[in-house]
Amino acid sequence: MEDLSPKAGDLDHIETASRDEISALQLERMKWSLAHAYNNVPHYRAAFDKAGVHPDDLQSLADLAKFPFTVKTDLRDNYPFGMFAVPSDQVARVHASSGTTGQPTVVGYTRNDLDMWGGVVARSLRAAGLRAGDMLHNAYGYGLFTGGLGIHLGADTLGLTTVPISGGMTPRQVRLIEDFRADGITVTPSYALSILDEYATQGLDPRESPLKVGIFGAEPWTNAMRREIEDAFDMHAVDIYGLSEVVGPGVACECVETKDGLHIWEDHFYPEVIDPETGEVLPDGELGELVFTSLSKEAFPIIRYRTRDLTRLLPGTARSMRRMEKVTGRSDDMIILRGVNVFPTQIEEILMQVQGLAPHFQIELHRKGRMDAMRVLCEACEGVNMPAREAAVKDMGHRIKQVIGVSVEINVSDPGGVARSQGKAVRIIDNRPKGD
Repeated sequence: MEDLSPKAGDLDHIETASRDEISALQLERMKWSLAHAYNNVPHYRAAFDKAGVHPDDLQSLADLAKFPFTVKTDLRDNYPFGMFAVPSDQVARVHASSGTTGQPTVVGYTRNDLDMWGGVVARSLRAAGLRAGDMLHNAYGYGLFTGGLGIHLGADTLGLTTVPISGGMTPRQVRLIEDFRADGITVTPSYALSILDEYATQGLDPRESPLKVGIFGAEPWTNAMRREIEDAFDMHAVDIYGLSEVVGPGVACECVETKDGLHIWEDHFYPEVIDPETGEVLPDGELGELVFTSLSKEAFPIIRYRTRDLTRLLPGTARSMRRMEKVTGRSDDMIILRGVNVFPTQIEEILMQVQGLAPHFQIELHRKGRMDAMRVLCEACEGVNMPAREAAVKDMGHRIKQVIGVSVEINVSDPGGVARSQGKAVRIIDNRPKGD
């Protein structure tokens, strides 16, 4: 793999500033953000008043713990524009969630917000190894989803040549990567595997592709999948993090020279990790639920937003800003099976260790008698015969029992038998009876 480490002068000053300088900037901006939210968003005024706090009560960064959390239902209850802090004529763009789990959540951006967003995405793409003049194959979905347009915004800011292909039409994805000689690709990790399958279908060697770096986000993925993708394509695989409620992609990104966790751009987003049950703020290094407060957003300030993503905060390495560990799962998609907590990423880690099985999978929950049960749907690699499949099933079931502590059913289909996603992977299928 090519060395894509930054050269002298590549970085913004704030990326290597002292912690004291970063903290002073955060406190100044946090005071502004709390006052902006309180003065312009009725929800925040009511929530702060109910909690008995006022923006003037913030005298240190630790004082943020006095303020109430924001959760997704707050956003849905104020649909569509009740959480906006500026008049409609100052809103330059609107994005929204799909609304597949309820009322959509709507977010907005002023022109200054878009400039900030483009800046943090550009910083992320540069941290991942891309430089002005490189070609980016952007296979994130375009539209109300923040992924495609957010990445595109940062690519323009950095000075990349962007191929706005979006998702789907996988054969064309491969053709354009090869014909246009893309240097980088932005895509969900699960769809990257589909692109990898298409290389095999077309008889092409992915290690000969022009890609130097893949920047993957929008869903949890493991270091085992990183190794699989890096080895298959002979390129760097870097994690990027974001969510629309905070800004979109570009909240944090791994640095290609270390790949040891995602550096959070703390000059714009203040992170906390809390105990998901009690809401208590945890010390850096402890695993818990990630919470974000925006420090510079005008149209849609967000105060102590509970992301439901599980991670831990770590000191900076390649940059001064703190890192977040790769997300291990979500506090609200955790499966509790016979009293044991199970995350899809755990199944993925085990799957990657089993010979003869491809990295595609889904988890099906169903009812067996009076008990919940779990079935892992996966598929064999090309050319794996039936005895090898049976051995793989036995091996995987044994590993799941040893590592997670539950017995599950394993169903192995022919290659291509697991449903593919052109966007965020659907990992859990819940077929349990409704209403219990």
